[in-house]
Amino acid sequence: MGMKHFNPTTPSLRNMTVSTFDEITKKTPEKTLLATKKKNSGRNSYGRITVRHQGGGNRQKYRLVDFKRRKDDMTATVIGIEYDPNRSANIALIEYEDGEKSYILAPIGLTDGDKVVSGERADIKPGNCMKIENIPVGTMIHNIELNPGQGGKLVRAAGQEAQLMAKEGKYAHVRLPSGEMRLIMAVCRATIGTIGNSDHENVNLGKAGRSRHMGQRPEVRGSVMNPNDHPHGGGEGRAPVGHAGPMTPWGKPALGYKTRKRNKMSNKFIVKRRK
Repeated sequence: MGMKHFNPTTPSLRNMTVSTFDEITKKTPEKTLLATKKKNSGRNSYGRITVRHQGGGNRQKYRLVDFKRRKDDMTATVIGIEYDPNRSANIALIEYEDGEKSYILAPIGLTDGDKVVSGERADIKPGNCMKIENIPVGTMIHNIELNPGQGGKLVRAAGQEAQLMAKEGKYAHVRLPSGEMRLIMAVCRATIGTIGNSDHENVNLGKAGRSRHMGQRPEVRGSVMNPNDHPHGGGEGRAPVGHAGPMTPWGKPALGYKTRKRNKMSNKFIVKRRK
């Protein structure tokens, strides 16, 4: 997939880049696999804003993506590759032999007419899904389950891949995109291949309006606020932070402050921390 650059006829076009959408082969979504997506603009059930800088944006319908892949030993044909506004990765529309249609994450190399299948007898090719215990060591995988039957939770963003490093007993060693080495149960499922749309990280929005289209509202610097609104606020003119380091609006350190709980249950499954 390539990137499209613009002539700088306006300030906003000077650095703007958009995807060429070369991988996309189907323009309209499958209506039976759409669901309504309600906006709450970062507000909770009491109507209070709990997540800042959210609101507006284009209307979106949610695509019902199958992260579980439970139809074993039934071949499905890829109908088309589609754009999904709810995620960075593209999705593939597949149709099973019994006529049922479904969406899956589209890996690199998957095109119209290809066959995908899940189960123990599936081949090691992009788009096929199986238990980790049936995948050869060294294979690149994505859409990895954390608990059997739960559906893929890890490695679902555009261009991401994990590598199966070893299998030992009922656990497998998987190296995640962050560099973290993690133990995952060998009976959990994963999909073969690397997720497509790898150029997504190179997209430059170029102007504030594109952020608004994506539902992101403006973010105001704390240093221009009043002291009652932010720890960085106050002072005559441009003033320094006034603390040992930057802080969040609620007084927590903003840099280098560890937020992970020390007694988190999954700590014992992390063999090597990222970086």
